[in-house]
Amino acid sequence: MSIALVLLAAGKGTRMKSDLPKVLHPIAHAPMLEHAMSAGAHLAPERTVVVAGHGFDDVKAATLEVDETAVVVEQAEQLGTAHAVDQARTALADFQGDVVVLYGDTPFVSPETLDCMIAARQTHDLVILGFEAQDPGRYGRLVMDGDMLQRIVEFKDASDAERQITLCNSGLLACDARLLFDLLAQVGNNNAQGEYYLTDIVELAGSQGHKVTAISCDESETLGINSRADLAAADAVFQASARAALLENGVTLMAPDTVYLAFDTMIGRDTLIEPNVVFGPGVTVESGAKIRAFSHLEGCHVSRGAIVGPYARLRPGAELAEDVHVGNFVEIKNAQVDTGAKINHLSYVGDASVGARTNIGAGTITCNYDGFMKHQTTIGADVFIGSDTMLVAPVTVGDGAMTATGTVVTSNVEPDAMAMARAKQENRLGSARKLRDILRAKKARLTKDKT
Repeated sequence: MSIALVLLAAGKGTRMKSDLPKVLHPIAHAPMLEHAMSAGAHLAPERTVVVAGHGFDDVKAATLEVDETAVVVEQAEQLGTAHAVDQARTALADFQGDVVVLYGDTPFVSPETLDCMIAARQTHDLVILGFEAQDPGRYGRLVMDGDMLQRIVEFKDASDAERQITLCNSGLLACDARLLFDLLAQVGNNNAQGEYYLTDIVELAGSQGHKVTAISCDESETLGINSRADLAAADAVFQASARAALLENGVTLMAPDTVYLAFDTMIGRDTLIEPNVVFGPGVTVESGAKIRAFSHLEGCHVSRGAIVGPYARLRPGAELAEDVHVGNFVEIKNAQVDTGAKINHLSYVGDASVGARTNIGAGTITCNYDGFMKHQTTIGADVFIGSDTMLVAPVTVGDGAMTATGTVVTSNVEPDAMAMARAKQENRLGSARKLRDILRAKKARLTKDKT
């Protein structure tokens, strides 16, 4: 059976107190909409339709960045959830199969739960996802008769007896596309809010002889995000789950609660992560590496046996080969560092390549930007770069070459050559004492003038 996803992402999210559309607020460096789309992608949908409203252009751009085949339709007026799903009618007019409705602000539904929904569709016409709520609060209640779902009652419309029900509505559903849109056409807005409720299709379907059921999932999968506090709680849920998965897969986290992971962080087994490490998007760390405390990694690749940090920063395009050492207060950006090379102290290496077994001394900088353009620095294998070397790109240092401490390299260095470019030292006897006397007298005059 073919599957189409309809993701509802039209809400403004007033409680977020933000100009950014609610579904674009990030969890683990990715918009919550991307998390929801990734969850739905487990079903290998034939089509994906995102219903956007507030911030339509931004939501559309974010959607297409994740899935360029997705269709984004606009809900110009927010008239309720049934009205929102109905905006996908035209996009799915020729679709034959099941529609699964997800919410852009409910990003944590699991693959197992989605599989259960699709399995239940084999014996029922309409499947609703529910959960047993610890605090049912103002959730809609699922009114069951055995395994058949009779209706969903919104809290504001529920009787006292119905409010005692703890099986609550998540909003997610699965239904045959043709049946879904037939039911949506019959939904009215005769309720306390004057809105078209998606939940009304349950009673409509039952009254027409269709089989309707609800399956249940863990409440954590239905976590909705409506405020900054909810966003922080959702991020904490993601982090806890991601850290647990790493530990289960053989990664050592010395202080798990202090490590911040991105939605796509990949770390191999037998890697050691010390406390207070932050992973931005696009990081892969191979097995057996060590990421030391207070390091920040983003858009980079760290190979087996490499050591990074403490206090190191790897920026997008940093590629570390096996057994590379990157030490404290070193920043690497858009640079390839080959096997066994060492950059251990207080250096910046950007727009560069560093050959195997090369040693970069403390305080080295690749001067890659001239105010308008970035330029490349190429450092060969087995090179020794002396401390406080400035490499003014574009420049090449050949295999086996050396630079003297304090050298400013402005032209290519041949293989096995020694580059020395610094002013000759001159010691002027007594000049330090004379300068101190002059400055001391000047300070005394200034102090006297002020008084």
